[in-house]
Amino acid sequence: MMTIAIGDRLPDVALTLSDDSVVRLPDYAGKPLVLYFYPKDDTPGCTNEAKDFSALAGEFAAAGVTVLGVSKDTPAKHRKFIAKYDLNLLLGSDGDDNSVLSAFGAWVEKSMYGKSYMGIDRSTFLFAADGTLVREWRKVKVKGHADEVLAAARAL
Repeated sequence: MMTIAIGDRLPDVALTLSDDSVVRLPDYAGKPLVLYFYPKDDTPGCTNEAKDFSALAGEFAAAGVTVLGVSKDTPAKHRKFIAKYDLNLLLGSDGDDNSVLSAFGAWVEKSMYGKSYMGIDRSTFLFAADGTLVREWRKVKVKGHADEVLAAARAL
């Protein structure tokens, strides 16, 4: 499995956004990008994380930074999630091949109650305007995370 490292460029992988449009990550080069991976729409931790990023959307925009959340949920489920919580974010869906999650090393083996399964590692990546990875957060704890990412983005 390939995984991205500090200094690497945005991988050439595609996501389907909540409006059903398809984008390739290199299309975001030219301005800073925050890409955050989360396990599932409408679960407590994921909802809080999305609400935190959404609450700071204006500040990210003022800093010239795009924020994009990614999970395995479908675009239709993303639309319901956005509407339910009045989110001000872009949400993308990785395809059935997990190409985006795999490129970031965010599709990992997890364990619950002694059973192993594959799932999403809550993680965030900050890319500079030139498309290179400048910061990553793995095994993210939600509380205060969006603020920390905003501070790092402002420091670019």
